[in-house]
Amino acid sequence: MPTLRVAASALGALLLAGCAGNPLSGVAPATAPAPNVGMTGRWILAAPNAPSCGMNFVGAAGGQEGTIEPEGGCPGNFFTSRHWTLAAGTLTINDHENQPLANLTFADGRFQGQATAGTAVTLSRQPSAQ
Repeated sequence: MPTLRVAASALGALLLAGCAGNPLSGVAPATAPAPNVGMTGRWILAAPNAPSCGMNFVGAAGGQEGTIEPEGGCPGNFFTSRHWTLAAGTLTINDHENQPLANLTFADGRFQGQATAGTAVTLSRQPSAQ
């Protein structure tokens, strides 16, 4: 009988852990939703010790992918930027051969991360003129 009580107690503890969102429940915890960032429009790409450049993001309103029209003077290989995708809060910028140039995450009102070459980069919305 004591073995039965121990087994029942263990089963009860596992069931309660499952209700609390414990990994033992077999259900993955919910992740925070990706930010709803409208990508279309002009953005400024910047990297340390390099000139910044304007990048025009084109796509459907609220879309998760589109094209990029970089302006001159972009740091590194970003002058070859042609495509973008936004998935699970990560912005991927691809070149004309559809190879990734950077993966950036959204924080503090801008995207930040690293180019595939290892350089830190930021992408900020072009300030509107008043």
